Amino acid sequence: MKSILNKGLLSGVLIILATSCVATRVTRINTAQITDLSGRWNDTDARLVAEEMLQDLTTSPWLRRFQQAASEPEGKENGKEIAQGNDSRPVLIVSTILNKSNEHIEPSTFIKAIERALIREGEIRIIANSTFREKLRSERADQGNFVTPETQTRLGRELGAGYMMFGTINAIVDTEGDDKVIYYQVNLELADLETNELIWTGEKKIKKYRGKGKKVKKKYRGAEPVA
Repeated sequence: MKSILNKGLLSGVLIILATSCVATRVTRINTAQITDLSGRWNDTDARLVAEEMLQDLTTSPWLRRFQQAASEPEGKENGKEIAQGNDSRPVLIVSTILNKSNEHIEPSTFIKAIERALIREGEIRIIANSTFREKLRSERADQGNFVTPETQTRLGRELGAGYMMFGTINAIVDTEGDDKVIYYQVNLELADLETNELIWTGEKKIKKYRGKGKKVKKKYRGAEPVA
């Protein structure tokens, strides 16, 4: 009996030693490279959706109407032109984007992707979110107490947003055996803060197939690639 126990114990020790000797390999890759290990929502999806949504947003009729009205002698579009310098671009705040899927998706990462794409596009001005605005206001208040008058940031110079963007992320999962299809749908809406009118809606769909071996080619030949 002792011999059997000793052999079993020895086998366990050998397995532990063998597995501990296997080194984990870490390789740095380009952050722009498309990687899709699990088939779930990832950074590539967030970037692609943000870029395509913003392409649609900045070519939408509402922006052309705004730009046309801003170029008129009055230089105003329903009173929304900002009287700070000569910049008459519309001012927008990206609000809540709800994750209604059963998958863990961090909306803040997607929101940042949208803001980054908008700023890079340059057609629209972006307001910081409410949490960040409170930090900025606190800093300005501190400057009033501790900073020399000539270098203090002036109060009452904040931009007022004329438009607010919000949206949802949904996912539908269809599974059969080892095959899984994940269907993502992102909906964004832009509202006029003054009138509550929806002036733009955007929709982007992503469908991913996850399976084993050659089933992908057989079952989904001709389907659009993941990216």
